[in-house]
Amino acid sequence: MTVQIFVATSFHGTAVLAAAIDSGCFEGSESSRRPDGPGRRVLLLCDTTAIPEAAPPIEATPGFERLRTRFDEVLSWNDAVFPLHPGAWAPRADDVPLWERHLRRAWGLGDEEAELALESPHTAPALAVAQIFTGGPVTVYADGLTGYGPTGGKIPPLIGTRVRHVLHPDLLPGLAPLLLGEFDAVPRPLPAEALRAVFGELAEDAPESDAPQGAALLLLSRTGTLPDAEETELHLRVIRGTVALGHTHLVLQPHPGEPVPSLPALRAEAARLGAELTVADSGLPGAPVPAEVLFERLRPALVVGTFSTALLSAAVHYGLPVARTGTDTLLERLTPYENPARIPVTIVDALLPDLAEPAAVADRSPLTEAAVAEALGGLLPAVAFAMQPRVRPDLRPAAERYLSTRLNTRTWRYFKRRRLGSLALPGVVPARLAFVRRNAAVRRLARRARALKRGGGL
Repeated sequence: MTVQIFVATSFHGTAVLAAAIDSGCFEGSESSRRPDGPGRRVLLLCDTTAIPEAAPPIEATPGFERLRTRFDEVLSWNDAVFPLHPGAWAPRADDVPLWERHLRRAWGLGDEEAELALESPHTAPALAVAQIFTGGPVTVYADGLTGYGPTGGKIPPLIGTRVRHVLHPDLLPGLAPLLLGEFDAVPRPLPAEALRAVFGELAEDAPESDAPQGAALLLLSRTGTLPDAEETELHLRVIRGTVALGHTHLVLQPHPGEPVPSLPALRAEAARLGAELTVADSGLPGAPVPAEVLFERLRPALVVGTFSTALLSAAVHYGLPVARTGTDTLLERLTPYENPARIPVTIVDALLPDLAEPAAVADRSPLTEAAVAEALGGLLPAVAFAMQPRVRPDLRPAAERYLSTRLNTRTWRYFKRRRLGSLALPGVVPARLAFVRRNAAVRRLARRARALKRGGGL
């Protein structure tokens, strides 16, 4: 017998898992090829917010009961590791056998082989679960744009080599995710029809909204990069730009788990401009209605945001007009360079029209495979290598090709001169001197010189 453990840290991630199960993505697992077939399907919920005790539980979100039908039981990782915080804890190597025995007994797993479906395998809690339940195959699912970038850090080979597939919503037609490419994990797109069917189910349980059909939907959240005053000004620009395009009914969808940003100021600005601002309400404080549910219910005339995954979902899966704003500022201010938000910001900036350019927004050019390949086919590998050169050293040739031929005033925004220089990449280091940074002997001499300088020997 086997057990499939699906780890989810959000309501949206749970919906993606439900769509993957509905579309048969887990029917080809190791267990389904055995005569006894798969055993239990367990949904393991993990609340990784700063104060989990103060956040609404995922299972209380309207529509969760519909998703729950895909699983035999629901367990809580927070309860299992309490009072430790699930977003920061991982077991010590010596304690792994003890934790496995404890959890198998507590959850009634016996000696069943555990197959895992995880998010972000380089961070807790997914990493902790993979470390505890050893040996079984792993499927990684990416429910956002970060999956199109590199793995956020080095993964222990005993975990990385167990990964069979990377499931992902097909948000960039024709482009495969780079996540876990260092382990040759096979990307597998989730059918758009399955995702839409799941969110269509959830829309049936969504509370009635006062917002009219065809309103403009604003996907606003805290960037975590800008000071509060600049954050507020960015959101006010969204209000002004949307109203300037002729929209008088605005619906605000805040990011799950975050307070509504600058709400009084936004309402005052909308009223001053003659527009009405409504906040999408799920009926559960702190748990906004998923953007995809609003796409189903409202069919918005325009979807505006900074770097939300839902922007691409709106354009690709729902055929809605979209616009971005603030991405140029974020690209300049994101730190460190390997910040995982860099990939979503880069994708949105390179593909979607700016809210400040009405003609581009009205054009509504479709995101075809050719358009995606032209904008991102060479850019993403170059950015990925610059972000994680030790994780994906194989991407250096692709980065060098892109920077040698495509670097201009427009594409410079995706890179930092200091970063390119430290990696001896084109754009900063002359081609005839690039070998210097790659030469191991030269690097050793440079490190020795710096050490002597710090120690006062030079």
